[in-house]
Amino acid sequence: MDLDALDLFDAAVLDDPTPLYRALRENAPVHRVPGTDFFLVASWDTVAEAARRTTEFSSHLTGVLVDRPGAAPTTFDLDATGQGLHVLATADGDVHSAHRGIVGPALAKRVRALGPWVNALVERLWFEELDGDRIDWATGIADRLPLALIAELAGLPGADVPRLLTLAYDSTEMLGGVVAEGRMPALISSAAELAHYCYLAVTGATQRTGAPDSPQTLLDVLVAAVRAGTIDEPQAVLILVQLIGAGGESTAGLIASAARLLATDPGLQAHMRERPDLIPAFLDEALRLESPFRGHHRHVLVDTRLGGVDLPAGSHLLLLWGAANRDPVAYPDPDVLAFDRPRGRAHAAFGAGAHFCIGSALARLEATAAITLLLERTERFGLIDAEPPRWVPSLFVRRHATLPLRVIGH
Repeated sequence: MDLDALDLFDAAVLDDPTPLYRALRENAPVHRVPGTDFFLVASWDTVAEAARRTTEFSSHLTGVLVDRPGAAPTTFDLDATGQGLHVLATADGDVHSAHRGIVGPALAKRVRALGPWVNALVERLWFEELDGDRIDWATGIADRLPLALIAELAGLPGADVPRLLTLAYDSTEMLGGVVAEGRMPALISSAAELAHYCYLAVTGATQRTGAPDSPQTLLDVLVAAVRAGTIDEPQAVLILVQLIGAGGESTAGLIASAARLLATDPGLQAHMRERPDLIPAFLDEALRLESPFRGHHRHVLVDTRLGGVDLPAGSHLLLLWGAANRDPVAYPDPDVLAFDRPRGRAHAAFGAGAHFCIGSALARLEATAAITLLLERTERFGLIDAEPPRWVPSLFVRRHATLPLRVIGH
């Protein structure tokens, strides 16, 4: 594979990036996209090293690689002034630690008590979306479940979930680099609308009197932090934007990809029905094989080197979790789903280092509930030949746009 001639945004590459990942690992673990200031980082060792070198590689999201049909990709500058406000996942150092210290304990506390609520929600969605012997598992379950749960955790109206789902996916579409001609104004409008929604939620909660002594929702927690002076109101707003905008992506990707792996392997389905205790190990392998975030961005702060390649200050990295997770250096027979992977070797589907996904436990809870129900409610299920599933075209996320399933014995 000629990497310099490769079109990263080719539909075949976006649908199945595995050959690209292999070529990068074997030939150029740190590869500069020709004509751009973006470097793809693909091997387990280089991805892990970059995630550790936080003083040289910032998590600030300052630019994304954008497709230009008929021309080389270009960098879309997200922080032209250098004064952008970065929170939680895109913050560095003490700022990131402070934000994580606010949100993390609140999530952990709520997750422990959410099991029955999540199971009931999955059950309700199943009956709402099942149409005879057909269900679109992506749009009906995988997309709806995470945003409904985030709204519940944040204390936002459940009636707002469909609107929030559209705004959230529009926001992450901007980061994926694949934007149809004429669509960018609508995406920018959605991002502004989501920010305004979160502004109204935060300011409305801040202005209420009689706030609870013990915060019950994530919105309560953020408002309490504002009142305590730990964060200011703009930071609280952007943290809420981030939780809504990206919080459902990893879970939606996992729930659909796990179902697709089962749908294409009747033997695996049967084994999982006999051994439901293997669901956690199965989900880990689904995360590894189809990492919900293809990669995350890093901003290069100083002239430096990685993997023997010079990186100029101001350039950008895309840490390809999906490529690292199929590196045979870390995983023998990396393209095979195996239940006996050493648990000590953590995959990178939830990121790595200080920025390990703060919602990973929540994602596992939701995915376990969804896959358990799918196996229990059916004798078997599979893809529908006349309605093949579709992936969302993106360099950022690995998520199904549709996943129609034929279910038998429901």
